[in-house]
Amino acid sequence: MSLTGVSQIFITKMTTEDIENVVEIEKEAYGEHHWSKSSFYDEMSNNLAHYYCAKTPDGELTGYAGTWHILDEGHITTIAVKNKYLRQHIGEAIVSKILEDCYKEGIKYLTLEVRVSNTPAINLYKKYGFTSLGTRKGYYQDNNEDALIMWTENIFYDKFKTKFNENIEKLKTLIEIK
Repeated sequence: MSLTGVSQIFITKMTTEDIENVVEIEKEAYGEHHWSKSSFYDEMSNNLAHYYCAKTPDGELTGYAGTWHILDEGHITTIAVKNKYLRQHIGEAIVSKILEDCYKEGIKYLTLEVRVSNTPAINLYKKYGFTSLGTRKGYYQDNNEDALIMWTENIFYDKFKTKFNENIEKLKTLIEIK
């Protein structure tokens, strides 16, 4: 076992069988303003959607994320990690999988919205080359909090790819990703 508690994580495509557990994490992460089961079921039949789950070797679902691929852009629609697994590099493993998928699909740019108060997430996104290009005022329904709009540069640029590869190598020393 690693110092963080999780030594190995499996990143898989989300299936309809995962949705019950995904919604439990969604409720834990986002409270009463979470996505519904039907929203996730709809995403499973959306041709633009690419959803992933992170699981422990014994099959416990620890986190998930989704992106939409539209032409050459990817939009991270949702991401969450079960509270007991926060700060154990699971969110980072999922983000790295999203980026790997974007490379395979020819997606050049990624964007997302994140609460202005979510410093750990903002720092993770910055680590992976996202920068803030503005805010959406009152974006979050539960408390009217603003969202940072974050974008990457072209992920195929050498500078971006070099930083991504460096991050992946460091991540591999912290957690084994399958």
